[in-house]
Amino acid sequence: MSVFDQLVTFLAVSDLDRSSDLYGGTLRLPLVLDQGDCRIFQVSSSAFIGICERPDSPEPRGVIVTLVSDDVDGWHQRLIDAGVTCDKPPQRSDSYDVYHAFYRDPDGHVLEIQTFLDPAWPSG
Repeated sequence: MSVFDQLVTFLAVSDLDRSSDLYGGTLRLPLVLDQGDCRIFQVSSSAFIGICERPDSPEPRGVIVTLVSDDVDGWHQRLIDAGVTCDKPPQRSDSYDVYHAFYRDPDGHVLEIQTFLDPAWPSG
């Protein structure tokens, strides 16, 4: 039994429509709730990303949103084709036993697309 039922990570954005294009369009995350100044997209059956455009939102810093997929290279190409800024192209990290790449959303939030190589990781 899990301690919690779901996870929602909220990110402050400066342009809700522009960020919705990335999360809903490029990343193809389904929009599950539009609250006006916040939109919540589904990442998996129990994980969500919420984006909120509010004048009192904090600046992005210190958070990495990691999306796990077996197709890091495919996502890399899709993100590059969509003009998303790539900070670090796909590569293996021996330190963490992952294959991953890093990008920036329109507000500078760090997005990591990653697959775990360690067989101890509990997959899907």
